[in-house]
Amino acid sequence: MPVWLREYSWRQTGSVVYLSLPLRGLRVSPANIFCTDQYLKVSVPPFLFEAFLYASIDDTNSTAKIGDGIIFFTLYKKEVAMWDSLTLANASKEKLQYLRQNAVLKAQKKAKEETEAKKVTKQEHKKYALEATMKLEEAERKRIEDLKEKERQKVTKELELWKKQQKEAEKQNRVQKEGKLHQEVQQFNEKKNGKTNISRIPNEGTSKTRLKPTKGCHGSYSMFSENLKDEQLPAPRSAATIKTNFTSRVFPTPLRESRIAEEEEWLHKQAEARRTVNADLSELEDLKEEEKNPDWLKDKGNKMFATGNYLAAVNAYNLAIRLNNKLPLLYLNRAACHLKLRNLHKAIEDSSKALELLTPPVPDNKSARVKAYVRRGTAFCQLELYTEGLQDYEAALKIDPKNEAIGKDAEKIRCLIQGTTQDS
Repeated sequence: MPVWLREYSWRQTGSVVYLSLPLRGLRVSPANIFCTDQYLKVSVPPFLFEAFLYASIDDTNSTAKIGDGIIFFTLYKKEVAMWDSLTLANASKEKLQYLRQNAVLKAQKKAKEETEAKKVTKQEHKKYALEATMKLEEAERKRIEDLKEKERQKVTKELELWKKQQKEAEKQNRVQKEGKLHQEVQQFNEKKNGKTNISRIPNEGTSKTRLKPTKGCHGSYSMFSENLKDEQLPAPRSAATIKTNFTSRVFPTPLRESRIAEEEEWLHKQAEARRTVNADLSELEDLKEEEKNPDWLKDKGNKMFATGNYLAAVNAYNLAIRLNNKLPLLYLNRAACHLKLRNLHKAIEDSSKALELLTPPVPDNKSARVKAYVRRGTAFCQLELYTEGLQDYEAALKIDPKNEAIGKDAEKIRCLIQGTTQDS
C-alpha cells in the first residue's frame, strides 16, 4: 500500500499557481513526476502524492524544481481566474478514475506525437545531410573535371608547339641536305668536265713512240701520241625515302615471346569485362557516367553504410558487382551489410566469394582476408553453427595473431561449444 503525502502548501495569482511539496530524505528525479493539464502525480515508492487540479493548466510551460528535499511547482493556468481550492472538491471515485485514465491516455498520445516528430526531424536531417553530401560531391567532381580540362588544354598546346618545332627542324634539315647534295653533284660535274678537256701526255716509262724521218726535211721528226680513252665514271645515285611498316599492337612495349600468354590473358579479361558492361546496356542507359564506375559506387555504398542505410548500400554494391565482379572488397562490404540486415546466408556467400578472389594470400590483402573470415565466422555463430564459426575465427587469428579482439571472440565461441556439449 502506498503512503500518501498530505502535507503541501500552495498560493496563487490570477495566472500562476505555486505549489511546494516537502520530501525530506527522499531522492527525487524528473522520472518520478507525472503532470498533465488537470492531473499531477509524484511517485517515490512507497510515497505517493496525487492531485486532481481545480482547473486546466499549461503542462508544456509549467516547471518543477527539485532541491533541498522540496519540489517547487510553477503551474501556469490556461485561463486567468482565481481558484477556490487546489484540487477538485466532492468528486466521485468514478470521476477521479476517469480523470486519471484520461491523463494517462493524453500522456501516451503526447509521447507518441513527440516520437513521430523526432522521427520526422531525424529523417529531414538525414535528407538534408544526404543532399549536402551530394552537392559537395558534385562540386568536387566539377572541380576535378575543370582541372582535367585545363590540364588537357595545356598538354594539347604543348603538343602542338612541339609538333610545329619538329616540322620546322625537319624542314631545315631537308633544306641543308638538299643544298649539300647539290653542291657535291656540282663539284663532281666540274671535276668530270675538267678531266675530259685536258690532253694527256704519256710518260717515257709507260709509252714509247717511234720516230720516222720525213722527206724533204732532213733531221726533222713528227711525233704522234697514243689516244687515251676517257675514264668512264658512274652517275650519282638518286635520293629516295624508305618506308617501314610496323605490326600494329595494343601495348606500347615491343613484342616478346615470354609475354605473349600474359598479354592474351589480359586482352581476354578486358573483352569479357566489356561484354559484361554491354550485356545490360538498356538498363544502364539512364545512369550517369560516374554511376557506371565500380569504384565510385563502392565509395557511395560505404557512405550509405556509415549512415545506417544498409539497403541502399546493398543496392550500390549490387550494381558495382554487375559492372565488375572481380573486386573482392565489393563482396566483403556487401557481406557487412547483410550481417546488419540479418541476411546471414548471403553474408556467408559474399564472404566466401571475397576469400576466393583474395588469392594468392599476400601481405597487401592480409587485412581483407581477416575481415572476410571474421564476418563469415560471425554469420555462422548467429546461425548457431559454432564449430564452423570457430574455424573461421581461428583462421583469422592465424593470419593476425596479435589481434586480441579476435582471440577473445574465439575463446567465447569455444566456451559456447563446450557448454552446448555438456548440456547435450
